Amino acid sequence: MKFIDKIRKSSTTDGLPLAPSLGPSLESAQMPHEEPPFGVRSIYISLTAIILGIAAGFIAQILTSLIGLITNISFYGRWSTDFSSPAGNHLGIWVILIPIAGAVIVGFMAKYGSTGIRGHGIPEAMEQVLLNESKVPPRLTFLKPLSAAISIGTGGPFGAEGPIIATGGALGSLVGQLFKTNSDERKTLLAAGAAAGMAATFGSPVSAVLLAVELLLFEFRPQSLIPVALACTSASVVRFFFVGSDPIFALTGLEQAGGLAMFAYLILGAITGIASVYVTRAVYAIEDGFEKLPIHWMWWPAIGAVAVGVIGYFAPHTMGVGYDNIDNILSGSLTGQALIVLFTLKFISWAISLSSGTSGGTLAPLFTIGGGLGALIGSIIASMFPSIGIDVRIAALVGMAAMFAGSARALLTSIVFAFETTMAPLGLLPLLA
Repeated sequence: MKFIDKIRKSSTTDGLPLAPSLGPSLESAQMPHEEPPFGVRSIYISLTAIILGIAAGFIAQILTSLIGLITNISFYGRWSTDFSSPAGNHLGIWVILIPIAGAVIVGFMAKYGSTGIRGHGIPEAMEQVLLNESKVPPRLTFLKPLSAAISIGTGGPFGAEGPIIATGGALGSLVGQLFKTNSDERKTLLAAGAAAGMAATFGSPVSAVLLAVELLLFEFRPQSLIPVALACTSASVVRFFFVGSDPIFALTGLEQAGGLAMFAYLILGAITGIASVYVTRAVYAIEDGFEKLPIHWMWWPAIGAVAVGVIGYFAPHTMGVGYDNIDNILSGSLTGQALIVLFTLKFISWAISLSSGTSGGTLAPLFTIGGGLGALIGSIIASMFPSIGIDVRIAALVGMAAMFAGSARALLTSIVFAFETTMAPLGLLPLLA
């Protein structure tokens, strides 16, 4: 956490600790470029990366099933690994206790297992790349996904992607430590495992490669890119085997955007990007508040979970992964007051819980917040200027990408990711705007 605080204080722009402004640290992170792209060592690392990708694909499915199991047990008292939203529970006011119980367990795991399980994983992976020669403690390979499954399965307002990315990175680092690899090769394996985790979660291999480049590799060398690309491809194949090739957020029936609509999407993206700055500042402010509490940090997640439980009692859809929320926003089925309530309360619940230091991913909440804000702005513009032909669904997509890009400072990743997860070619130009 000290590393993240250091990055945060030295940053010249506001952004969540997903892609911190690393400044001079990136220069010192560059490794020697001696190995040819198709040398024996490069081929060895590439073959290892393929195996890592396959492993990450299975890890993603296992973690998803574990989250489903804990969710079903916690909210419905049934033994099932099928995906289930906490929103349909009938626990009444007792639902408040479930996130608190899960957060207490996560706090104990962080205190007595490893502090590395705190947060959503990518900043910690960056820390290992820059300051520890890509050596991730092996126990995180087990503790990170387990703590995330408990946190999310008991109603934590997070996505599963962050922990899967962190687990894949930890696995890549572990493989690099078990075999004789140098720091450059370990960095490649860590990035390959992390990117494969993202590809296995969303079926988005291209954006996963870009994520690794923008957040972990900081370079475009073939020696690094080829293993990462192979890992993402193999992870995507495993995902397709289990869940098929359909995009995770299908978006169909779009029409080509005209010139005025493109300008409106540009304005919408700028507004959402500005909003992402305040989202970041809010998270930091709440985090500072937790640090001033006169109690041990292991209890912070439980305090944050009180807000999760109370908000979840009044707005059940704010609890859990929330991929169904993103689907509803992109389909245009959520409008007006329901839309405002969802993304506002989701933001409050997520920001408080994230700042408390619990375990969980940030991408899904950011998509809910950004997509909801984009859809709201788009609907306002459409009602005021109906002739320009703005599509609220594309507005939501642009909002998702802009919130991700503004918070993570991963511009290329956000654009390609929004396209890959929806496979909506007519949404690509508005995304580029």
